[in-house]
Amino acid sequence: MRVLTTICLIFLLSSGAFAALPEILVEAPPELEGTAERLRRVDSLKLAGIVELVGLREAGPPIRVILAPEGSETATSAPSWVSGYAYGSLGVIVLFPERTPSYPDSSLPELLRHEIAHVLIARAAGGHPVPRWFNEGLAMLAADVWRLSDRSRLTVTLVFRGETTISELEALFAGESSDVARAYALSGAFVRDIALRYRDTAPAEVLALVAVGTPFEEAFLRGTGRTVDQAERSFWRRHSFWYRWFPIVTSSVTGWTLITFLFLFATWRKRRRIEELRRRWDEEERWLGELETEERVAGWESPTRPN
Repeated sequence: MRVLTTICLIFLLSSGAFAALPEILVEAPPELEGTAERLRRVDSLKLAGIVELVGLREAGPPIRVILAPEGSETATSAPSWVSGYAYGSLGVIVLFPERTPSYPDSSLPELLRHEIAHVLIARAAGGHPVPRWFNEGLAMLAADVWRLSDRSRLTVTLVFRGETTISELEALFAGESSDVARAYALSGAFVRDIALRYRDTAPAEVLALVAVGTPFEEAFLRGTGRTVDQAERSFWRRHSFWYRWFPIVTSSVTGWTLITFLFLFATWRKRRRIEELRRRWDEEERWLGELETEERVAGWESPTRPN
């Protein structure tokens, strides 16, 4: 498998499709050296994919990755739920290996790729700012972390929270951990939709335009052919049914509810049939009883005469 990956990487690099990969320098105290060594073996093919996605031709200087142990000043100054962050303009990443990676990442290598993506996004944008939703959504797409859990979070958001505007999405990143998780899920879905629906080079084109000083809104329009508002409305229009109603219709709860309804309906019909049969039996017994009475009375009124 490693041989195949190496061959693919050599082919992609020799074809000129990617810039040279950035060098990843991992720094760690002695107690985290084992973790550092594992992170130094970052998947080159996935790293090349990130470089291609953001549209870089010059990968830039080495990216410095600092592993901070719990109890260090760096770790205590960061919220406990934060497992890593990046200074994009400085090309510096800080990771806390002793913390369980939080959503949207599920492992330390995945978290590293996510933060590397932030650095490369900053470089592709020429240091100019891009909206948080676009930055985080593109980092999720670059790190290839869209999973069933992301779809589940998006479904829950659509079912119980309804549609969220871009401005509201930006504000969610400053909220509580549940709000931040919701913001990640929506950002990842929105940016992924942009790359799939318009063209996979759209994010790179947007970043390239931002790099030369184009305001983001205009860069987005020129890169996708749609304004942010138009893309947002299109996204919600197409996803409202599939993520809000389809999971409900096809869920096990709905299935068991339907089965229960059919069972109750069948039971009701059966009871109706039994009641109808009993009513008919009662009427027949009543009629037979009346007939026997009539015959008995007729027998008394017309006694048999002797010959």
